[in-house]
Amino acid sequence: MPDAVLKIFRGDSKGGEYKTYKVPIEDGMVVLDAVHYIQATYDPDLAVRWNCKAAKCGSCSAEVNGKPSLMCKTRMDRFAQGEEILVQPIKTFPLIKDLVTNVSWNYEQNKRIAPFHSDDAGEWTVYQEDIERVQEFRKCIECFLCQDVCHVLRDHHRTDAFMGPRFLVRVAGLDMHPKDDVNRMAYLKNEGGIGMCNITKCCTEVCPEDIHITDNAIIPLKERVVDEFYDPVAIFLKKVFGGKSKKTASS
Repeated sequence: MPDAVLKIFRGDSKGGEYKTYKVPIEDGMVVLDAVHYIQATYDPDLAVRWNCKAAKCGSCSAEVNGKPSLMCKTRMDRFAQGEEILVQPIKTFPLIKDLVTNVSWNYEQNKRIAPFHSDDAGEWTVYQEDIERVQEFRKCIECFLCQDVCHVLRDHHRTDAFMGPRFLVRVAGLDMHPKDDVNRMAYLKNEGGIGMCNITKCCTEVCPEDIHITDNAIIPLKERVVDEFYDPVAIFLKKVFGGKSKKTASS
């Protein structure tokens, strides 16, 4: 089989350039295999983050021909013969070296989300459909491809005011659990910045776990925030008839 041509970014936060490599192709090869071949044959100092090579650890995130992808899940045979394969680091987060970026900002966002809490200490009886609803969100492997493709974070650099799709997914998994009693709506509206998302669905398109981020997480959360703060009918009915409400995240 003919060689593949990979053009890989080499450099750090101070600058860099693209370097071209030829890699012999084998059946079943993925982009991460090609990167490993380059490390073994040409440049052992090529920096790349990876772990499982099974599309479950989320470590090998990169941009392949401009699309945020897992290198271990991107097959080489998807590219046309002779097509140049451009491999870049994800752009939303600060570059450390070559294909490795600093994603620590994400873990700081995670710490700010109020965890699951329930005052119901008895035995739980939960409908299967309620469990299935939140199980989808727990499939997230934190590859942060959805964070990388999000225009609010990538193009407008609003890491100061928007938590990003990955953490909207986490909040959805907590808030939609039938036994959770924490109200995170004020956090979503303010610190989480959910109003900045204009539902382009680009995050859903790049998710390697096929989580329906927009339809099943973001839109329902937006609707809950609207009901809580903006819907005059819902606010009036709540005042008149009361009803059980969740604790605020700060309580």
